[in-house]
Amino acid sequence: MQRRVVFRGKALPYLLVAPQLVVTLVFFFWPAAQAFWQSMHREDPFGLSSRFVGLANYAAVLSNPDYIASIQRTMVFSAAVTVLVLVPSLLLAVMADRVIRAAAAYKTVLLLPYAVAPAVAGVLWLFLLYPGVGPIAHALSWLGIDWNYLLNGGQAMMLVIVIAAWKQLSYNFLFFLAGLQSIPKSLLEAAAMDGAGRTRRFWTIVFPLLSPTVFFLVIVDLVYAFFDTFGIIRSVTLGGPGKSTEILVYKVYYDGVVALDLGGSSAQSIILMAIVVALTALQFRYVERKVHY
Repeated sequence: MQRRVVFRGKALPYLLVAPQLVVTLVFFFWPAAQAFWQSMHREDPFGLSSRFVGLANYAAVLSNPDYIASIQRTMVFSAAVTVLVLVPSLLLAVMADRVIRAAAAYKTVLLLPYAVAPAVAGVLWLFLLYPGVGPIAHALSWLGIDWNYLLNGGQAMMLVIVIAAWKQLSYNFLFFLAGLQSIPKSLLEAAAMDGAGRTRRFWTIVFPLLSPTVFFLVIVDLVYAFFDTFGIIRSVTLGGPGKSTEILVYKVYYDGVVALDLGGSSAQSIILMAIVVALTALQFRYVERKVHY
């Protein structure tokens, strides 16, 4: 029989959660409230005057073809990044879990990309793939591939997807490896004694037990693709060529900081937050049903 822990002081639980509540209020709810209030106003570029316009900024944003195209571009980008992160990271985790000699060295090398900032990751890949200068760009030219992401929008999108996936690979690898190591070895040994091969053991035992980890990482990777890839876009493509890599988070920055449309940019940030919250809620509503805890 387990003993139940009881806090005698009624104020102690609130004191323990107070630091996290303060951080959430200061860095999330307060900026979100300010952005919502600013999205209801129209300001001049110098911020000297503003007037209340209600939902006019939202109507202008949602009726803009460039913004609709940016939403579609972001959906493709986030889905591609999520898939390109999950599959290789799971494969690497399975392979690293079987390594006996020098296992710590393998795991350390695979975790290194997570320590690199998104903007730095973009610059590193820029040195490798810059047309006419980068060694990989030279190799592609030698193979007869006309590589120039500065002019080709499809190549630019592919480049930022690869960089974003590479940056997030270590995070997923760490969680998958922890999930694999938490699976009881007795289950796998019993299945092996019953004649199940490695492939069958993986799909019937390992992968179902990893479903909570997969569900968590899908949500994290989608949020990462929507928000944390700004540094990569900013340092590699600047949203180009021809706005082919201008995803929602970069458009918020460009319209607010460069174009000085503060009201429209604030409305875009609220819409972006609403899209991410809606996607997360849908995943909890429908995808979580297939998760085996």
